[in-house]
Amino acid sequence: MEDYKSIRILRIKDTSSEEIEDHIAIEKRVRILVNGRNVLNLYCTPTMVRELAVGIIHNEGLISGEWCAERISIEYGEEIKVDIPSSGTVYEGEKTVTSGCAGGISLLQKIPEKIAPDDTAFNAETIKRIFMDFQKKSGGYKMTGGVHSAALTDGQTFLTFAEDIGRHNAVDKVIGYCILENISFEKKIMLASGRLSSEIVAKCARCGIPILVSRAAPTSLAVGMAESSGITMIGFMRGDRMNIYTGRHRIVL
Repeated sequence: MEDYKSIRILRIKDTSSEEIEDHIAIEKRVRILVNGRNVLNLYCTPTMVRELAVGIIHNEGLISGEWCAERISIEYGEEIKVDIPSSGTVYEGEKTVTSGCAGGISLLQKIPEKIAPDDTAFNAETIKRIFMDFQKKSGGYKMTGGVHSAALTDGQTFLTFAEDIGRHNAVDKVIGYCILENISFEKKIMLASGRLSSEIVAKCARCGIPILVSRAAPTSLAVGMAESSGITMIGFMRGDRMNIYTGRHRIVL
């Protein structure tokens, strides 16, 4: 499905006005069902829907036990229905998550005490370069100004890239894509455009992603969680500037 649409608007600047065509991000309701039973409703950009569903299942513990990604069915319409076959235990309850700044989900999954120790290290100049390339990839933001983006990189290339009206959704899409494509999270960097909240750190910790970088600020809980989980957190990544909040041993200056 398209991720934006064009509408006619009246733009006013100073004392003049003109009617122009503008692009706005599309927002759709997604219903996630397991064996036909609704367990979660959320709002998102209607692209990479399968990846979004897989990322949420992995990150939020919607299903405890076996489920089949290959047999996920998606029905597009005024709303999007995603039905996931499973023989496992399903999260009991139904929750609606908006696309707003408090749109993160936190249901059942506990955060690992510490991600696996590794010898991951990246040069600071590599981080700067790859983040500049990341920002250039955000066509949806340039078009609408209304979406967030996320990506996973090995420091050389982008392994996947996603955009969504919700910053949590963008990260879930990246994680879901990697799961579907059997891409390892080890020695990788998660790039994000939005604020680094505890939910974003939790998603990386559950996957064992060692480095998280964003152009925005972190919260106090996110910093504490990154420290306890062994994640390198970088915020305010803008041009030649970056703030390393935790895990500075992974960044070579």
